[in-house]
Amino acid sequence: MTKLADGEWHRLHPATPLLKGGIAFIAILGVIIANLRERIVEFFFPAFVCPDEFCDWEQDPMSRLLEQNLILVLLGVAVVLVLIIAGFWLSWRMHTFRVTDEVVEVRSGILFRTHRKARLDRVQGVNINRPFLARLVGAAKLEITGAGAEANMELAYLSSANADGLRSEVLRRASGIREQAAVARAVADGELPPEVLAPAAVEGENHAGLSDFARQRLAELTAPELDPNLAPPESVVKMDAGRLVGSTALSSSMIFLVVAIVVAVVLGFTTDISFGVVFAIVPMVLGIGTYLVSRVLKSLRYTIAATPDGVRVGYGLLSTANETLPPGRIHGVQVTQELLWRPFDWWTVQVNLASQMSVSQAANGAQQNTTVLPVGSREDVIRVLELVLPEVVDGDSRERILAAFGRPTPEDDFTTSPRRAAVFRWFSWRRNGFRVTPEAVLLRKGAIWRTLSIVPTARIQSVAAHQGPIARAMGLAEGRIHTVQGPLVAAVGALDVRDVERLFRDASSEAVGAISRDRTHRWRAV
Repeated sequence: MTKLADGEWHRLHPATPLLKGGIAFIAILGVIIANLRERIVEFFFPAFVCPDEFCDWEQDPMSRLLEQNLILVLLGVAVVLVLIIAGFWLSWRMHTFRVTDEVVEVRSGILFRTHRKARLDRVQGVNINRPFLARLVGAAKLEITGAGAEANMELAYLSSANADGLRSEVLRRASGIREQAAVARAVADGELPPEVLAPAAVEGENHAGLSDFARQRLAELTAPELDPNLAPPESVVKMDAGRLVGSTALSSSMIFLVVAIVVAVVLGFTTDISFGVVFAIVPMVLGIGTYLVSRVLKSLRYTIAATPDGVRVGYGLLSTANETLPPGRIHGVQVTQELLWRPFDWWTVQVNLASQMSVSQAANGAQQNTTVLPVGSREDVIRVLELVLPEVVDGDSRERILAAFGRPTPEDDFTTSPRRAAVFRWFSWRRNGFRVTPEAVLLRKGAIWRTLSIVPTARIQSVAAHQGPIARAMGLAEGRIHTVQGPLVAAVGALDVRDVERLFRDASSEAVGAISRDRTHRWRAV
């Protein structure tokens, strides 16, 4: 067990002030020193006289400040710099945390103190982010996600080894295993790896030299994203860089970008508004281009594997992220296919999670990651579904779910829209439908952009039926499965009203039974 989870208050990594903004301050300080280098040399070495061809004292900004008696301004700048340094250091000293058997607590703030507390049995996931600069000094950001907005607890930064150890300990306690004896029994039974009994490294224990520090940093930069001790070394899906670039080039965003450029070029040659078109098209090209490049870079080194504490998803080239999703924390899965992906049979998988970004994270432009498979074949999708929804995708249901990806057939057991619904679903009324099983509700939509939504019955929040005046006149209605907010919207319309009534009745009944049987909130309780 890591010592950071001993119930006592601990501080963050000593490099935290530097990583949280001190680098910008150091850059400013470097610019000042670079402009005063001759005066600094002369101050410490009075015998040194800078040659006139190198030192133009008349143009030196320091000379002008001294000639104009602005020494008080210099002193003021020096005081501000000292106060900034003291503020960073004091903020680090006042930012403490502790992890007990039941909760994790964080105290922060200098003038206005904040004390936050989150229960471990309500943990929705544990993420570790390693920005590139943090990786250089062996630090990582640990985020314990909870249900709802402002519920996430962020520890930025910890040493990389401590972050991994604390994540394992938080997930272990959230799973229901509290006593070390229970852990030992789990290791003896082969349910946990022996490494969980070894204490993780803690700050201050390692006094390695500079060469050892450099070797450790190099090893971390080249190490696989998933810890081989806690996850299989091989991801269940091997992400091919060519497929990743190809899928991005054939995505809807890229098609929209190409069409916009073609329209702009045509307008530029055929009308007199070329300047206005260029003025409008350049920001759009830069914005969409930046999004597409960041999408490719973010998905490089993608890995996904099962661990005793849930599914671990890793991605990123320079800045890396590693998320652990415990069992039962995924409230819905959506499998979609772009139009131009169909010849290659590529699909993407997204999930709905109860955790949400905080207001500060959203203000900083951060995006919540809900994609567990950026692009993959049909077999890749099934392997990912077997990880994230093991109770839904088993040997018997595997073929039925595979059949739901393609064209509708009488054997797929989906209830689809009647022929009169073609007024609302021109191309997809034969495919538009649902199927209810004891484990999940499956919703299938789209003939051009195909979508398959899977909502586990144990995660259903409520069930609703909607009917507008036109749909009522035609005997149609919409069924909706309410789940947490996310990319998946579990609704299917243009169904016969009697089929919607059956969806409402069956989904409600299966949800009550599944919720009563669900024990995923304590997935390893002994």
